[in-house]
Amino acid sequence: MNLKVQMNHSWVKQWGVSWVLAAVAAVLGLGLDAAQAATPTPAQAAACPAILNHTFDRLQDEKPQSLCQYAGKVVLVVNTASFCGFTSQYKGLEALNTSYKDQGLVVLGFPSNDFAQEKGSNKDIADFCESTFGVKFPMFTKTQVTGDGAAPLFKQLTAQTGQKPRWNFHKYLIGRDGKVIDQYSSMTGPESKTLLSAIDKALKAKP
Repeated sequence: MNLKVQMNHSWVKQWGVSWVLAAVAAVLGLGLDAAQAATPTPAQAAACPAILNHTFDRLQDEKPQSLCQYAGKVVLVVNTASFCGFTSQYKGLEALNTSYKDQGLVVLGFPSNDFAQEKGSNKDIADFCESTFGVKFPMFTKTQVTGDGAAPLFKQLTAQTGQKPRWNFHKYLIGRDGKVIDQYSSMTGPESKTLLSAIDKALKAKP
């Protein structure tokens, strides 16, 4: 279905773009979040820091999602794997996301087979994360995080911190202003005082 909305129509101006987008989303059987997430609005694009100016496919349905939707939040980027000694960190990451999301934190998970411990399909990974750890934080399809073929996001994170992911569950903390605050090895768990302190400080900072 091809729907075009003329933004200069008086009824669009009266009701607002968000209302119209919601109506279109309803017709298409989508939620408003889904309609907005794939393509950032002009305002979102203008405010989107370079580190978040990327699009990844969502793990559950492989639909494209712009990371610009997380602009202004504190973002914890984690490369994950289902068959790793650190896989249990999923539980702590979900708890972290749940506890701090209302304050502006979002955990983003990027499954990766770079260390040969994530060989399943995207559906396999999604089912495992949901059924085993109840993961609700945003996750994306399998992503290369090291080497020449690494996703641009991870190339930027590596360049800005001087440290590529050394193993699964490496973490990068991004502030509200879109600047990378620090990186943490797999040994730094979600409950680590060092990580929690950095998150608290980042949440209190102005974008």
